[in-house]
Amino acid sequence: MPGIPIILQDHASQLPPIWRRPSWRRGMSVAAGVAFCAAQQAWPFANAGLLNAQARVYEIPESTSRFAPGDRHEARRITNTRGEPAILWVGHLDANKDPLAVLDGVSAAVPALPRLQLICCFGVAPLLRAVQERIASDSCLRERVTLLGRVPHERVEQLMRAADIFVLGSHREGSGYSLIEALACGLPPVVTDIPSFRSLTAAGAVGALWPCGDSRALCEALRSVAARADGGMRAAVRAHFDRELSFAALGAKLSAMYQDVVERKRRAALATRPSTSEMQTS
Repeated sequence: MPGIPIILQDHASQLPPIWRRPSWRRGMSVAAGVAFCAAQQAWPFANAGLLNAQARVYEIPESTSRFAPGDRHEARRITNTRGEPAILWVGHLDANKDPLAVLDGVSAAVPALPRLQLICCFGVAPLLRAVQERIASDSCLRERVTLLGRVPHERVEQLMRAADIFVLGSHREGSGYSLIEALACGLPPVVTDIPSFRSLTAAGAVGALWPCGDSRALCEALRSVAARADGGMRAAVRAHFDRELSFAALGAKLSAMYQDVVERKRRAALATRPSTSEMQTS
């Protein structure tokens, strides 16, 4: 069906091996557009010659969330959350998420934030033993870190309502589902400065960004956000979610993309259609 525009959507894709790139190039050549969470994520594909010159890149998040803000005190009672601030981690304990760098930053923040608590929800955990050893070896962490492991999804929402700061140390993400959920709950994020997180947080306009692996920068970001984390900041985070990441906002962005692709297809068809004089001459 050559007359129907095709749009591709990125889901944390990585460049294929060189020997597979010709088939990727052929397959992607039919795309009228490609949606990435952050436009910068398209650069490796463009540089490798996998995106054709006519394919337009659209910056649209992969998903949204039905999570919503709630009463912080009630959520703390339900989840037995302590800490001022209470810092929440929701993500795998693996090298990409870099929990050890996060633990280093949290430990460094303790002198300035002696009542902090870090709560960790996770599924896959190849670094669990290393994380446990790091916590056990540090007096600043031993009584301040709770490893919950896997928890029901509805409990994650309650924990996000109860916490004061959301933290992640990812080096690479297609988007960041747990970050989107945190923003939906109005939970200020302190996350790494990677393309998808920059896009989702409006370049750190809500919360703070820190360089991957830089525990000292994480420490400073935690201190800064903790000093500002209050009801007003939570309202601003949720307002950002409503404006940029809600179902209505995502729907508007998708609709605009579809309209743009169809209009470009229409204009291209008109440009290649023979004019009246050309038809008469022939």
